[in-house]
Amino acid sequence: MVAGIVGLGLMGGSMGLALKGVAEVGKVVGYDHNTQHCKTALEHNLVDAIVGWEEIKRSDVIFLAIPVEGIIKAMRQLEDVDEKCTIIDLGSTKAKIVESIPPSIRKNVVPAHPMAGTEKYGPTAAIANLYRDRVVVLCNIEGSGERQRILAQTLFEAIGMRVVTMDAKEHDRHAAYISHLPHAISYALANAVLAQEDAENILILAAGGFKDMSRLAKSSPVMWEEIFKQNRDNLIEAMDHFEEELKVCRRLINDSDWDGVKRWMEEAKKLHEIL
Repeated sequence: MVAGIVGLGLMGGSMGLALKGVAEVGKVVGYDHNTQHCKTALEHNLVDAIVGWEEIKRSDVIFLAIPVEGIIKAMRQLEDVDEKCTIIDLGSTKAKIVESIPPSIRKNVVPAHPMAGTEKYGPTAAIANLYRDRVVVLCNIEGSGERQRILAQTLFEAIGMRVVTMDAKEHDRHAAYISHLPHAISYALANAVLAQEDAENILILAAGGFKDMSRLAKSSPVMWEEIFKQNRDNLIEAMDHFEEELKVCRRLINDSDWDGVKRWMEEAKKLHEIL
C-alpha cells in the first residue's frame, strides 16, 4: 500500500514516521508546496519520496495534513481519485470540512481529528510517537465507504491510537472548549504580559506556571487563524463561559472573600479527577 501525505509539517511529518512502522504500508510519499519543507522531510526520513500532485492522487490512502482551508481546496482537486482510494483529513475543525466534501468523493473521505500535537510546527517538529496512546475522532463516518472506514480505523489503531466516533458539529463544540479556547487564552496571556512587562523582567521572573500557560502561544498563527475562523461561533461561546468564570474569581478577590476563592479553586481541581 502506498500512503500519500499532503503537508509535511508537525502532523504530516509525524504521520509519515508513524506509518513507516505499519506492515500494511509499503511506501510513504509526500507533497508540500513549500520546497524547503520537502527537502527537510527527506533529510529527516519523514517520507520515502517527494512526488507531484498527480502521483499523490494515485496513492491508496491520502492524508491531508494541512490547514483547514487548504483541506477544503484540496478536496476539490481530488475528485478524480480511484473509487478505492481513501482520503483522510486531519483538520482540527470538522463541520465545514464535512459540508464541503464534493459529493462525488464523499465515500472516499474519512474526516478525522487526531487529538495530538505540540506548540512546534514544521518538518523538524515531527515526532515518531506523536500519535501513540492518543485519541482520534472520526466524524460522520456513516457517509464514508465501508472500505474507507475499515482502512482508516486499521491504520490509526496500527499507529497506536484509540478511535472514537462523533458528529462533526458535536466535535467542533467540544473542541472549542478543550483545544481552541486554551490556545486563545495562551495568546491573550502572552499579549497581556508583553504589553505590561519589559523583556528583562519577563526573562528574570517567568517561572514554570507562566511558561506552561504561554507555551501554546508558540503555535502557528497561520494554522490557528483558520481554526478560529472555522469554529468562530463555538469559540465565542466558550470565551463567554470562560469570561464568566474569570468574573467570579475577580469578584471574590475584590470582596476579599478568601473562603469563596478557596471553594472556587477546589471546584476547579475536580477536573483533574477526570483527567
